[in-house]
Amino acid sequence: MNNLFNYENKFFQVINKIADCFLLSVLFVVFSIPIFTIGASCTATYYTVHKALRGNRGYVWKSFWSSFRSNFKQSTIMWLICLVLGMILGMDAYITFQMLQNGEKLGFFYYVFLVLIGLLILWMVYLFSYVARFENDTKQTMKNAAIIAIANLPKSLLILVELAVCCVLLYLVPSLLFFLPALSGWCLNVILEKIYLKYMSPEDIEKEKEMDMEAKI
Repeated sequence: MNNLFNYENKFFQVINKIADCFLLSVLFVVFSIPIFTIGASCTATYYTVHKALRGNRGYVWKSFWSSFRSNFKQSTIMWLICLVLGMILGMDAYITFQMLQNGEKLGFFYYVFLVLIGLLILWMVYLFSYVARFENDTKQTMKNAAIIAIANLPKSLLILVELAVCCVLLYLVPSLLFFLPALSGWCLNVILEKIYLKYMSPEDIEKEKEMDMEAKI
């Protein structure tokens, strides 16, 4: 009976993780409302998943706010660039879709723009997770994110599938909005950290292991 109310047991650990996922998802939604802050919110969400949810090295609010504040400028610049590119591609996709509906040959480019939109989304995933994990200038970050995404194409495609599943689930059950951002970030973290591990120095890898060990004590 005493073990049942022990905050170190598995039951309370699961409850705490569920509560943390809810809190992180709410933070993501709230901090994304101004639209131009979505990039910083994505970065902070990934950072919090890696540090607090999976790494057990801190609290959700403190980790989220720390990352949001420190990476705000760089993440916002990159988000606005991606937003402009997305609007251009979206408009082109709409126009070519109308051509496709009318049987025009140029309507074929609708599928080309769909692929480009998918690549843009994938690039953004790598961009904001990269900012959350590494320090680099904006130009180099955008370049590295693109190279890593292409160099790890099979896992990159898996990321797109995971995002597509989340979108379908959110469409079917809108209330999942209060859990999916954190759960999606968790799944992305599992995939991306295996990728980023290949590009980290031995010193950085050892430091990560030491922090993980300290968190388990």
